[in-house]
Amino acid sequence: MRIKSLSILSCCAIALLYTSCSSGGGSSATGWDYNNPEFGGFEYYGDFYEQETGPGLVLVEGGSFTMGRVEQDILYDWNNVPRTVTVSTFYMDETEVRNVDYREYLYWISRVFVDYPEVHRKALPDTLVWRRKLAYNEPYVEYYFRHPAYAEYPVVGVNWLQANDYCQWRTDRVNEILLIEKGILLPDPNQQGDQNFNTEAYLAHQYEGAVGQELEDLDPNKDFRKVRMEDGILLPRYRLPTEAEWEFAALALVGTSVGERVYERRIYPWTGDGLRNPSNANKGLIMANNVRARGDMMGVAGALNDNADITAPVHAYWPNDFGLYSMAGNVNEWVQDVYRALSSADVHEFRPFRGNVFKTLVRDEEGNVAEKDSLGRLRYREITAEEAIDRRNYQKSDNINFNDGDFASSIKYNDEDASRERGSNRMYNTGKDKNDALMTSLVSDHTRIYKGGSWRDRTYWLGAATRRFLNENLSQDDIGFRCAMTRVGDSRGN
Repeated sequence: MRIKSLSILSCCAIALLYTSCSSGGGSSATGWDYNNPEFGGFEYYGDFYEQETGPGLVLVEGGSFTMGRVEQDILYDWNNVPRTVTVSTFYMDETEVRNVDYREYLYWISRVFVDYPEVHRKALPDTLVWRRKLAYNEPYVEYYFRHPAYAEYPVVGVNWLQANDYCQWRTDRVNEILLIEKGILLPDPNQQGDQNFNTEAYLAHQYEGAVGQELEDLDPNKDFRKVRMEDGILLPRYRLPTEAEWEFAALALVGTSVGERVYERRIYPWTGDGLRNPSNANKGLIMANNVRARGDMMGVAGALNDNADITAPVHAYWPNDFGLYSMAGNVNEWVQDVYRALSSADVHEFRPFRGNVFKTLVRDEEGNVAEKDSLGRLRYREITAEEAIDRRNYQKSDNINFNDGDFASSIKYNDEDASRERGSNRMYNTGKDKNDALMTSLVSDHTRIYKGGSWRDRTYWLGAATRRFLNENLSQDDIGFRCAMTRVGDSRGN
């Protein structure tokens, strides 16, 4: 009995020793300690993580809603048929991107890419969008983007491609400052060319920069390490919102619901079918910047209805129930989606989106991530048919025209010669002109949706469900954008 008692005590002592060495508990799958160099140093600190809200963002709690038309389709486009979908919780910019924000972006580009001036030229907004043949808009051409009086106004003249480049740049600057604030990196205002901080390049160990204090590595064979995605320090990408996300955020039905009952569907980001504020303190004031009637852009002197002849400062009007400003009026806003009239019938019920082009990192023969490009970014390529051959959820890289523009959805679905054609214009051909040249519609894989109505639009276009499209490399004086970010983890944002 004495020998048995000693054995039990010895086992308890060993268990206590193991427990004291562990700072994060043990694995329920293997019994090995977490965060313990003596057990290999695998790091896991429990269910503690909460995503930090990035600069300028507001949490939009997701849910299901009826996306699409809520009023008469006066144009008879039939391009927003109602359908119930679910949007995950995400973050969205409180306001449209301002002129000062975009000027900060251009300044950084010109300072860092000194040897590549074409990068700066490519990013410049088109200030000539203000010109009209029979209107004197030259002052806006010259002053709107750069004069400090317009610094807080939404940037316009930015096409869809430029807006995406801005989102990518913003991701890197925000993640860089997060690492600087934690002392992992030091401020480096002298970054040049491909040596600028890029989030993906950093994670792939292809960026050194001005190193501060790296994290202690619990791997017994190493001393320090770089930040990994598993550490939860770096934020997901800034990006354009999908059409479903944008419409959900604009309607903000959280303000008209109790429990799971939505008591009133909205047309606009506020309750009611009018544009005037119903509250006593602001009764009768216009809720959004738009055209009230033919030739009436701002009302009568001494009693201006919306206090803006063109755009207005981004905080000029009231936020909706999510805290988002100018989700109707001021400027239209780009969203991620490629335009198709029947998207509502085709896209998935969960996180609907049309525009996927699946890509993978370029790697060398040994499987390592290839060298960065001249701008310090990792290179991607579209996946090949061979790489997707065993997939059940997708079979090709470019899925933009899936079921609406691809070979299977065309009238030539049984024509073997047509099956070898590329692109989706076969779906939108309108015949040939007198010179036997093929004519197509304006719809293609490069037409992107914009929503929200603007200072130039009548009330109809302020409805959250209305949708229009424009080629992704074109811009207008009434189209701006705002960024979004994926929410990871708890959908309620606790």
